[in-house]
Amino acid sequence: MNDTTQTAAATTAVPAAERGRLRLSGLRKNLGGKEIVRGIDLLTEPGEFLTLLGPSGCGKSTTLNMMAGHLMPDGGSIEVDGRDVTTVPPHRRAMGMVFQSYALFPHMTIAENVAFGLRMRKVKTPLRRKKAADALEMVGLGSMSDRHPRQLSGGQQQRAALARALVVEPDLLLLDEPFSNLDAQLRVRLRDEVVALQRRIGTTTILVTHDQEEALAVSHRIAVMADGVIHQLDDPRSIYQRPATDFVAEFIGEVNALDGHAAGPSPTGYLCRLADDLVAATPAANLPAEGQAVRLYVRPEAVQITPGAGNGLTGTVKYTRFLGTRVRCDVVTKAGTISATLPFDAQVPLEGAEVTCTWRSSDASLAVRP
Repeated sequence: MNDTTQTAAATTAVPAAERGRLRLSGLRKNLGGKEIVRGIDLLTEPGEFLTLLGPSGCGKSTTLNMMAGHLMPDGGSIEVDGRDVTTVPPHRRAMGMVFQSYALFPHMTIAENVAFGLRMRKVKTPLRRKKAADALEMVGLGSMSDRHPRQLSGGQQQRAALARALVVEPDLLLLDEPFSNLDAQLRVRLRDEVVALQRRIGTTTILVTHDQEEALAVSHRIAVMADGVIHQLDDPRSIYQRPATDFVAEFIGEVNALDGHAAGPSPTGYLCRLADDLVAATPAANLPAEGQAVRLYVRPEAVQITPGAGNGLTGTVKYTRFLGTRVRCDVVTKAGTISATLPFDAQVPLEGAEVTCTWRSSDASLAVRP
């Protein structure tokens, strides 16, 4: 059934602490005559919380549904703990899935919904009831086991769907935009609860979302996707501070992107020449060759401004804006306009003043220009 959680008991051939290693190799999928997923390679580690992040239509949900077995790939392979599951049906993949729509059976109680997967696996009634009760306690719904889905709030229904996915002790937990139907406050609270639970039980978890803040907050690593491929796979801090492509830089928050040329290594970082100024940055991947065209990315909050000309990127203040807890300052330089976000109590330069923009090399990313 496509709208129910379908998992399988974890294979006993792999020690529990080592379960949940997923490998995608050259995964491809065509839908409606268009290639939605274009050769994805990916490896997770046991206990990892990995997020597939990208805009609508980038292929992230299609990839997740191929992992779960709800879609068959047109190319490539899927392995779990060294076992090829590419053509294995969903209920034999040792995976649990939580859907955006909750997908609870309206005619069943919450306890019956949670126990459904165990019943399909012919777990005996006493053990089935105990496991379902334990799962509901784990997500804070122990006192609501006899209620029906219509009697629960959206957040409670999502907790029930999570309990249903976890009760079969899956090697992999798959979450398909599970918080998007909730209001903002509840979304954050439930998200934090899920992360705490995942850290406690250690189940390898893969989340699909288009919410950048959510991905940064919950993930050990993030795979940023667009047009059916992964643009960057890295930890949240590296994704934010050292984006590898224009798409990653612009999709994850606000960024200054400045074109220049590589000028070789230095004690303070790898140098980049922006018009007449030399600045330092950290290469996002391989070191560029000296003189190679590069693009430097630096977030506005990492930019510092000092009065007068100095060592850094010099320019003239175009305008400043007071934004309550911070001040926005735009500086026109020969390399382009650069934005800085300053603390609200910072000494803000006057419009028209000459200033120098600087940053720590670790806060700026350098990539070969496309």
